[in-house]
Amino acid sequence: MRTSRPARIGQYTALLAYLVFLAFPFLWLLSTAFKPPRELGSLHPTWIPEDPTLGNFRQAFDEQPLLHAALNSLLAALGAAVIAVLIATPMAYVVARRRTRLAKAVTGWVVVSQAFPFVLLIIPLFLVLKNLRLINAVPGLVLVYVVWALPFALWMLAGYVRAVPPELEEAAAVDGAGRVRTLVSVTAPLLAPGIVATGLFAFITAWNEFFFALVLLKTPEKQTLPVVLTHFIGAEGVADLGPLAAAAFLATLPSLVVFALIQRRITGGMLTGAVKS
Repeated sequence: MRTSRPARIGQYTALLAYLVFLAFPFLWLLSTAFKPPRELGSLHPTWIPEDPTLGNFRQAFDEQPLLHAALNSLLAALGAAVIAVLIATPMAYVVARRRTRLAKAVTGWVVVSQAFPFVLLIIPLFLVLKNLRLINAVPGLVLVYVVWALPFALWMLAGYVRAVPPELEEAAAVDGAGRVRTLVSVTAPLLAPGIVATGLFAFITAWNEFFFALVLLKTPEKQTLPVVLTHFIGAEGVADLGPLAAAAFLATLPSLVVFALIQRRITGGMLTGAVKS
């Protein structure tokens, strides 16, 4: 049934309003990053800087080790994403395909684990990492991020596995393919969008995480980008707004770039060409 014109207009209006709502903080951040101090203190703020400057970016790099902090964030986020996907993928396949008590227990664990604030685990995690001598180390932070992302990654990938028709695997078995070859040649390619989406979720979550990085990383050379951004706020809570906006704008770019590069992979059809006509 075709949607009426007033209904379509209403849908597009709601979508446009939602996009404006999402874009407003980023656009205001971008505008602030290029404003000189005189405009930042103006009682009549403007969207477009009257005298745009790159001084905020130069000051941000001069005051804080942004590149080194960004490298720490990249290592932690990338490591967490890769490890979480490698662990969650085979677990999700077993949970989705095997209707056993263990699979149901794992599913229940995923649901229960999301019901409690993860901050409640900071003390046990701190003690475990201390015994492993991983306090103030990026690998220890990666381990925490993997534990954090794994339940949702498992739940997300299990949904993608259930969307793959078992008949495809059965057809491959009839043709003589073994279990491993079926998983690698048939199932894994169809799960590619889900694997990419799950990895993106784990990456962005770890890239933007602040609290665990603040608690577990003590020395400045080990700190991640979200923690370093707080250094632009003085002891009295007064922020150096221009450099802070410039640094925050640069911190958002990696997530946007990663998403822009793989969005087609995420939105692409899972089963395109899977079934022969």
